[in-house]
Amino acid sequence: MRLRAGLGCLLLLVCAPLVTGAQVARAVPGDTDQTLRAMRDEMQRSVERLRIAGLEPPYYIEYRLLDVDLRSVTASFGALISSSTVRNRLMAVDVRVGDYQLDSSNFLAAESFQGFVGSTGSVGIDRDYDSLRQDLWLATDQAYKQALDRLARKRAYIRNLARPPDIPDFSRERPLVLLNPLVEPDWTRRDWEAEARQASAVLRNYPQLHEARVTYHLIYFTYYLMNSEGTQIRVSRSVAGIEAAANTQSPDNGMPLHNFYTAYALRPADLPTVDRVQREVERMALELVALRSSPLAEDYLGPVLFAPRAAGALLAQLLAPSVSGARSPLSQGNFVEQLLERFGGRSEWLARMNTRVLPASVSLTDDPTAVEFRGEKLLGHYEVDDQGVRAQRVAIVENGMLRDLLMSRRPGQHSQRSNGHARSVFLQDPQPAMSNLFFESSETKSPEELKAQFLDLCRAERRPWCILVRAMDNPILAAFSQEDSFQLLSEIAAGAASGDRMPLLVYRVWVEDGREELIRGARLTGLNLRALRNLVGIGNDPAVFHYFQNPTPGFAGTALNAFGSVQNGLPGSVVAPSLLLEEVEVRGARGEPRRSPLLPPPPFQ
Repeated sequence: MRLRAGLGCLLLLVCAPLVTGAQVARAVPGDTDQTLRAMRDEMQRSVERLRIAGLEPPYYIEYRLLDVDLRSVTASFGALISSSTVRNRLMAVDVRVGDYQLDSSNFLAAESFQGFVGSTGSVGIDRDYDSLRQDLWLATDQAYKQALDRLARKRAYIRNLARPPDIPDFSRERPLVLLNPLVEPDWTRRDWEAEARQASAVLRNYPQLHEARVTYHLIYFTYYLMNSEGTQIRVSRSVAGIEAAANTQSPDNGMPLHNFYTAYALRPADLPTVDRVQREVERMALELVALRSSPLAEDYLGPVLFAPRAAGALLAQLLAPSVSGARSPLSQGNFVEQLLERFGGRSEWLARMNTRVLPASVSLTDDPTAVEFRGEKLLGHYEVDDQGVRAQRVAIVENGMLRDLLMSRRPGQHSQRSNGHARSVFLQDPQPAMSNLFFESSETKSPEELKAQFLDLCRAERRPWCILVRAMDNPILAAFSQEDSFQLLSEIAAGAASGDRMPLLVYRVWVEDGREELIRGARLTGLNLRALRNLVGIGNDPAVFHYFQNPTPGFAGTALNAFGSVQNGLPGSVVAPSLLLEEVEVRGARGEPRRSPLLPPPPFQ
């Protein structure tokens, strides 16, 4: 295993039991998986013999391992840009010293803080028993020594606190054994390179575009979890996505403009056909060309109507920081709180249990056990979370009242048990995260009734037009370079704490005839979770918004959490209807004119 720190002296093993009640799951008859065998054998040895004389033995040991197979194909204007197949295997080891009430976890010393990065490394990909046991042995040794040092620092820090924490560090959960069959990757059912070429070729008809791409991501992974409590997990999953994007500049002031299209599925075979992708990519291009000549957005304060998928994207941004019951780690300094505050990660609900947080007609549920909605597969479905706890349906809000939050095995202020929502990407530290989120209301209106109410509000304010949002932006999908991504995210992050939101497709709706007019350069401001308490209209037209949560350190659990990609994000779905807000501030277009390319694009042959 490739680890940053040196190992120091070798493992000290003595013939002493780890802790009363510790157990290792037995082998399942007939299962010949060498990965499980290596994990089980090294776990058994560590449980029975791992300790340093005169110091505390571990009370909990956990091994996690992830096999990842990724097929990625990218084409632009009908030409293949890249095509690759990558296989990787990652391993993470967690050793805890102390007990469930106070252990070596959840503590950050100021001088050692390097971001939210776990002890993860790469291991051999050929599933060799001896090689994996060697990696597990060395990683367990290092993790145990680090845990001893961390617990000593943590205890010293707590002794200086006026009010030491009284919430446990780790919850006790029933051990679970779930060994699903292994699923091997299958890349051969469709010609992915040909499909990427064909899908991107339609963009040749739009010389106004500067850059364009269509990327197919096909991912298979197998997740292993084993701990000293007796849990033993092996689950194989797959996910696939098509992510297309294009950019250009407006001819009048050089304003950068972009648009994107996504399609996601749980199996590569379920991705849309190339004919459908071509139609959607062409629609993306037509919208972008229309944006070039659309009028600039003006400053505005008034009613805003969000179409269903825009509402789903907005909810993903607004709710991520507040539906989690995660408790921040103890830290020598306030850098954790400062980072979360900067990126809009402060929970607005953590201290509001059993109070009204949404309109009285609204219920909010997160359900990883849900497989589909009205025939459409949901991306957030799973059987067991990344800490080995069965997935559970959680009623977060009932009739407007906050009743529960999403929990991992890290106890919080309102709950000391997990409800099966600990999730992670590439073996990062599991955190409570949304899966399949359902926003429902007992008082709804048809799309026609909701639009009529919307226009009535506009007339009441004597406005000739009001604002409709049909799509929200995702800068991760729109960026063509790391520089673009950094610039777009910086713009959003700068206003995340104050409720700045970036829409993608915004329209003026004229009161006199209901006509929709596309505008560019709009930014929503001051739009935080409290705004949802004053919803004045909810549609009966729920739609599924699929997205990937961003696991980047500092992004997870903040307003930036919703900006992810299939290649490195956490899958989720939001089911939401149209939403009407009575008063939203929209900031008009800002910024100095930018220069467009001096020459027109070369013609395609």
